[in-house]
Amino acid sequence: MVLLEAGKLSHKRFLSIRKLPELRGIEVTPEHVTIGALTTYTEVRNHETLAREFPLLCRAAAETGGIATQNRGTLGGNIANASPAADSPPALLVYDAQLEIVSTGGSRWAPYHGFCSGYKQMDLRNDELIRRIRVSRVKSGWKQHYRKVGTRRAQAISKVCFAGAARMDAGAIADVRIAFGSVAPIVFRAALTEQLLRGEKPSPAVVRAAQQTLACEIAPIDDMRSTERYRRHVSQNLLAEFVEILSL
Repeated sequence: MVLLEAGKLSHKRFLSIRKLPELRGIEVTPEHVTIGALTTYTEVRNHETLAREFPLLCRAAAETGGIATQNRGTLGGNIANASPAADSPPALLVYDAQLEIVSTGGSRWAPYHGFCSGYKQMDLRNDELIRRIRVSRVKSGWKQHYRKVGTRRAQAISKVCFAGAARMDAGAIADVRIAFGSVAPIVFRAALTEQLLRGEKPSPAVVRAAQQTLACEIAPIDDMRSTERYRRHVSQNLLAEFVEILSL
């Protein structure tokens, strides 16, 4: 609707998929939680299992727009819009989400990591729809942290968005997942920074090394919402904040 109002859509006829029951609902099994693409942010944040086991996703849903947006906006729509400033994709990357994509030719599952290849570019053909999002229930005991930095507390597009989760073992970072939004053409996993942190015990020296590595991974820009310099500085601060939490 934003693109339509801005006059950027050339097509004259549109079809609403909002009432398709196959695209709705949240299913919980012992191994996974599967979320229909038309599940709203409000439904995500109010779901008991998601709130307990996937707090990054629920926090992202709570940070998206205002109440009206959360009641109407959907998780699948956030993914298909393919904005690098979207709030829920960093959490989905941390949770290694998978997407079920359907067409008249059948269905396929694809990892969300790699789904976006560039700004507004996706592994989604013109005849395909995102049907469901699936996340594995394997993050018990992980420390998780989500932060969105914007101009206001609500109704603001992110200047920087961060999601991270880590599993600690004897004070060291045994495994870690870190994702950023608004600092590159796509929402992305900071793989090199993750690699540096694995096996390390949180310390000021480790934080500095991780910040230097992150600086080489991100590619922020100047735009109407923020500057490249600000985004770079905030990204490094959010990373330091996350590592500090891991030491507690």
